[in-house]
Parts: sequence; structure tokens; C-alpha cells
Amino acid sequence: MPARPPVTSAAATANLKVLGEQIRVRRKALGVSATVAAEAAGMSRVTLHRIEKGEPAVTIGAYLNAIVTLGLDFGILAPDQPAAAVGDHAKPGWIPVRIRLHDYPQLKRLAWQIHGTDALTPVEALGIYERNRRHLDLDALEPRERELIDALCRALGEPHSLV
Repeated sequence: MPARPPVTSAAATANLKVLGEQIRVRRKALGVSATVAAEAAGMSRVTLHRIEKGEPAVTIGAYLNAIVTLGLDFGILAPDQPAAAVGDHAKPGWIPVRIRLHDYPQLKRLAWQIHGTDALTPVEALGIYERNRRHLDLDALEPRERELIDALCRALGEPHSLV
């Protein structure tokens, strides 16, 4: 009989769903089928599907195998720790799993209508940048935010940079 899934908090469940979504988005951006990605990660297609749904019963090892197979990095940030203090952001093309609004002033300004959260998924952030392109103040963009926009465009399939 398989082990029962652990009891997870609402925050942990939400984070797993975000992580799973990022894995799915990356796989699709690379144009890799679920079957091929699962085989490369040493798991079944069903396990990869469960990872992409963010199910808590899947082992962390399976999550990390999927992450590494798709060329992603995994990191842990304290909720109050700015992304700049971590050091991984210096890698070209690095995209955080959750993009905190207070770390990116232009994104925070463009996302004025977002309530009840202080962080967005990369897909949500790119959508806000794309929909509000004409309101971007290119002269006021910090280098870190410009790098984020470029990385989002490259990773999520936008054929041209917003900046």
C-alpha cells in the first residue's frame, strides 16, 4: 500500500502548484513532450504529470530530477529576503519561481490592480509586461528588471524582447 500524501499547508500547496506550473511551462517552451522529459528524468509520464500539477505526494527527488532535466535551477528564498541578496539572480537567464513585486519597481507599478499577493508567477509577470508595454518607462528600468524581462521573453517563448 502506498504511503499517504503528507498534510500540507495552503501556502505549501500553492508553492507546489507554482513550482509544477514552472516545470510545465519550461518543458513546453523547450518543445519537449511529457514522455521524453519523463524518460530523461528517470520517471514515468504519470509522475511527471503529477509533478506538473504540484502534487505533494511526489518525492522532492523526483521534482529535482525534473528541474535538472529541463535545465532549471532550484533555490530557496526567505519571504522577506530580496532576490538581490541571494546571488543566483546574477546567472544569465535566471528566473525566480515567484517574482516578488517589491523587487521590481516597474512591475509593481504596472500590476497596480493585483490585490492579495505580493508575488507573481513568471507567466503572470510576462503577461503584465506584455499587456502594459506602452506604459513601461524604459529609462527608469533597473538593470535587474531589464534582465528579468529579457529572461521571461526568452524562456516563455516571446519572440522579441519588450525592452
